[in-house]
Amino acid sequence: MRVLITGGAGFLGSHLCDYFLAQGHQVIAMDNLITGNIDNLAHLAGRDDFEFIKHDVTNYIYVPGPLDVVLHFASPASPIDYLTFPIPTLKVGALGTHKALGLALAKGARFLLASTSEVYGDPLVNPQREDYWGNVNPIGPRGVYDEAKRFAEAITMAYHRYHGVNTRIVRIFNTYGPRMRLNDGRVVPNFIYQALTNQPLTVYEDGSRTRSFCYVSDEVRGIYKLLMSDEHQPVNIGNPNEMSILEFAHTVLEVTGSQSEIIFVHPTDERIVDDPKVRRPDITRAREVLGWEPKIDLRQGLRRTVDFFRDRV
Repeated sequence: MRVLITGGAGFLGSHLCDYFLAQGHQVIAMDNLITGNIDNLAHLAGRDDFEFIKHDVTNYIYVPGPLDVVLHFASPASPIDYLTFPIPTLKVGALGTHKALGLALAKGARFLLASTSEVYGDPLVNPQREDYWGNVNPIGPRGVYDEAKRFAEAITMAYHRYHGVNTRIVRIFNTYGPRMRLNDGRVVPNFIYQALTNQPLTVYEDGSRTRSFCYVSDEVRGIYKLLMSDEHQPVNIGNPNEMSILEFAHTVLEVTGSQSEIIFVHPTDERIVDDPKVRRPDITRAREVLGWEPKIDLRQGLRRTVDFFRDRV
């Protein structure tokens, strides 16, 4: 297949490029590099089956020749990014998804949208099933990301129903691994960086909020299985093993061997507003429809991630 991956220079997008190339497909990565990093793709330079295009997908997308698949992964994806770039985040979720769907329609290509667990907001049910409509604050600081993705899902289903585009929607839960940015503001790079530099690990409030961490190779494998399936409804792809942030901090200290202490902080800025108290995917649909579930143990994945960061600290 000839595959376009928007956001292809990002953390997850670049791993998708590697995976699709390893499966024998031709890959075009597209990114405006606002939060993506061209270094994530440097190892692919010069390959005949790979091409990089610097482009903002909120503008008309032109790709010459046939396309079999469009994977739309372009978007700021961490709170520090979408609080810094609120308007571009809304635009890439709305205009960018519209342009990417239009391209898929014109090319007769299969389309996969990268949605997010954030469509569930600060959930009132745990774990979160795909039929849960969520608890989102549309006017809060995080709403620019949450609502952009919710709109992206709505327009994707509209293109499927009205134009007959062959669409998929993946709801991605917390994913980690090599190529995450040290300064992206999320808990995994924050804690690993602090541990490796002997700084205190900063846990918000009492550390009782929960997350579920999926290693990137498991996430990419699940996304590929969804693409190759016939499932048009949203599918959660994430690790259902839920743990508190405090428990995760202790795990990072164990894996890194760091002597850093853990301190509790109470931020008063936008970072904590509407921050989900719990996050855990119900992956029943992924298991039944895709035959997928995560395989990489948290400590195993963290060791690989720590090795990546250790080389860069």
